[in-house]
Amino acid sequence: MVLLARALHRISRASASSSRYRWLFSSPQNQPPQLLQSTHFYSPVDSSQKVLGCRVIYSWVSNALTNVGEQIQSQSNPAVEEKLDPFSLVADELSVVANRLRSMVVAEVPKLASAAEYFFKIGAEGKRFRPTVLLLMATAIDAPTLRPPPHTAVNTSSMELRTRQQSVAEITEMIHVASLLHDDVLDDADRRRGIGSLNFLMGNKLAVLAGDFLLSRACVALASLKNTEVVSLMARAVEHLVTGETMQMTTKSEQRCSMDYYMQKTYYKTASLISNSCKAIALLTGHTAEVAMLAYDYGKNLGLAFQLIDDVLDFTGTSSSLGKGSLSDIRHGIITAPILFAIEEFPELRSIVARGFDNPANVDLALEYLGRSQGIQRTRELATMHANLASAAIGSLPESDDENVLKSRRALVELTQRVITRTK
Repeated sequence: MVLLARALHRISRASASSSRYRWLFSSPQNQPPQLLQSTHFYSPVDSSQKVLGCRVIYSWVSNALTNVGEQIQSQSNPAVEEKLDPFSLVADELSVVANRLRSMVVAEVPKLASAAEYFFKIGAEGKRFRPTVLLLMATAIDAPTLRPPPHTAVNTSSMELRTRQQSVAEITEMIHVASLLHDDVLDDADRRRGIGSLNFLMGNKLAVLAGDFLLSRACVALASLKNTEVVSLMARAVEHLVTGETMQMTTKSEQRCSMDYYMQKTYYKTASLISNSCKAIALLTGHTAEVAMLAYDYGKNLGLAFQLIDDVLDFTGTSSSLGKGSLSDIRHGIITAPILFAIEEFPELRSIVARGFDNPANVDLALEYLGRSQGIQRTRELATMHANLASAAIGSLPESDDENVLKSRRALVELTQRVITRTK
């Protein structure tokens, strides 16, 4: 997977010799990649190195961003303030994307076809969260919608642009599902999206091959866009998925209790794909670097908030509500934000983490310390902080009086709230 990502990245660099591209991650030789601060939200909260003891920081951010939603809505028509359902707003396009995805994952070999389409079948597609975000972002940055009035002349270039942006949504979903298939093999998972995992039903080998097949189809679709910057972005996102999973698998004892390490890994595993996909949407539209970075910042902070809440739900949710086993992370020895915050309050918990969780008694003891701590609450606060930063990115987009643009922006802000209040 990582070789594929680097090959795509090299191809895009070779064909884009006349342009230079600034990455949000730099990887000096023989050093691990480091997260650079956003140029748009340069503040005490924008680096993962500042999240420890974040109560004061969180309060500062919360106060600074309290009125973000109101600022966005103040640009819209006061008469049109109904509560928006982000998924309904792009339901028609989601159906188009879903149908096209099902046609894209057809394979000649029946077994491979069954495996590749497993999570694209009607009823097994999941929430389609990422395509929803990307389609809303396409409109929010003032891109045209693919629903021209009947009996009117159609702007061919506008329709072509929208189709290309839909392709980014499809590519992103294929990469995401491929990563799920591979992760389930690595984790020996038996449940995914409320049904049996592919590796549990068809075996590890076929699950891995199905993930590889989806990545190959994503590469073909990516090449058809003929945009080297977008190819580079998506290739880097794939590389980050592999890097994040490797960080999780090879964590050293001192890294397991590091919030910096956890946040870096979380960006790689969850936030990189959606943030770079949002940026790709803006690049295809031809927007300025500033708008592209705002789209990136929204995706980055939304992705971080999403994973932080996921980590909370692993402790507070049930297997039926999550569609997978609860307490999955800690039972696999994966230390997440709630436990890391609990360690701040109870340093003796660090020695329990060091012993590992092969012994169920250590799991019970860690859960006891977590229950006595503010770990769950502080993780929710950190997720809320990132949700507010995502909303701030939308509030910083160029002003517009287009009703569809404003609706999409409100829907993106609404998504940030749904992410931090969800229960599954």
